[in-house]
Amino acid sequence: MEELWNGFRMEHFTFEDHEALIVFPEKKDPQGRWLYKTEYFGAFPNAEIEGLKRGWHLAYVKNDNRWGTDDVRDRQTRFVDYVAKTYGLSEKCVPVGMSCGGMQAVILAAEYPEKVAALYLDAPVMNFLSCPGRVGRPDQAREGMWDEFLGATGMTISELIGWRNQPMDRLGLLIEHKIPALMVYGDSDNTVPYHENGIHLEKAYREAGITLKVVGKKGCDHHPHGLEDPAEIMDYLEEVTK
Repeated sequence: MEELWNGFRMEHFTFEDHEALIVFPEKKDPQGRWLYKTEYFGAFPNAEIEGLKRGWHLAYVKNDNRWGTDDVRDRQTRFVDYVAKTYGLSEKCVPVGMSCGGMQAVILAAEYPEKVAALYLDAPVMNFLSCPGRVGRPDQAREGMWDEFLGATGMTISELIGWRNQPMDRLGLLIEHKIPALMVYGDSDNTVPYHENGIHLEKAYREAGITLKVVGKKGCDHHPHGLEDPAEIMDYLEEVTK
């Protein structure tokens, strides 16, 4: 089924019994570059719209949960292959990962680096003890998000404390494969605090000398994601995926 999304042709289809879609630019990028929105399709889309204007495709498949479990990651990997082959696009996508979607993007890139050309992360969850665990923040009660995480992963706070396979623990694999990244964050984020999450990626990349652009938004909470001028995002992604 086809319809328009922000003025661009969008095709709905089913992938492994999951809702999926692809949005087409008016004129295809010569390299077949494309954005993969890992979660929250339609949320804060100005960078994706900018990408479409520049000839990039945009794709999405609905996940069973937003916590990057193995089944979600493996389906995402097969989805990347399917989109690339079916629509004649690059074998490597650029995941657009906002919040929990950022964590999914990191896991995908760490486990299957050959599928990822670069990362656009926006307030990414990197530390489950921080989000949804809220450890060290007794003034903030855990919300339904924790119950959702527990249901998806079965992991308790006690188990998380000793677990060494969190998104932040997989950064070495991104560095090993020199995957460029762009990270945007709000310095007043109370949902996914930067000093407990994104900072791990920034420090690891800086120390290793891996290509990275970080944009902090003064006084910004978890929302809104993105930048007022999406050209800054797409300029960077086009440069690192030449």
